[in-house]
Amino acid sequence: MTPNERLMQQINFIIEIDKLKSIWRQTTLIDGSRRENDAEHSWHLAVMTMLLSEYANKKDIDVLRVMKMVIIHDLVEIDAGDTFAYDQEGYKDKEKREEEAANRIFSILPKDQYKEIYHLWREFEEGHTPEARFAAALDRVQPLLHNYYTEGGTWKQHNVTLDQVTKRFEPIKEGSEVLGKLVEEIINESVAKGYIRQGM
Repeated sequence: MTPNERLMQQINFIIEIDKLKSIWRQTTLIDGSRRENDAEHSWHLAVMTMLLSEYANKKDIDVLRVMKMVIIHDLVEIDAGDTFAYDQEGYKDKEKREEEAANRIFSILPKDQYKEIYHLWREFEEGHTPEARFAAALDRVQPLLHNYYTEGGTWKQHNVTLDQVTKRFEPIKEGSEVLGKLVEEIINESVAKGYIRQGM
């Protein structure tokens, strides 16, 4: 492969992932003006990684690896779409949709970069490493902050219960005990303020 062929594969990938800016999430922006898109979500997570890495359970966490994961983790949604956290029906074929998307989108790249990004994405999805667990923790904290600061946001819009919220945010402490405790406090305060329903 000539350098120009490699460069064009990389440019084609860069053009393809521009589509992430048009994938809308359920999460409302904190100013309430509209829903956020996947690219904005990924950017927010990258900044959170830089600022909050000191709270990871693993003290010498590979911050760059976490940052790479949060930047690429939702690229599959270009094809697979965003599956809302509380959409049980959508989760039935989510894994299959996203695996097919990963293979198509990442294979636009040169083979070495395809392998690197695919493996980072799989690492995030499987959650076996400290880096993946911390990345997943941030991925859950970010929409929680949006829901809290929009006074219930998508929790109210989708009639989400306390049990559902508690279950969704339980894994955060696997990546960060500190963030896990913060989330518990936010959830308790959200219940007290009426942002989360306590029962069916």
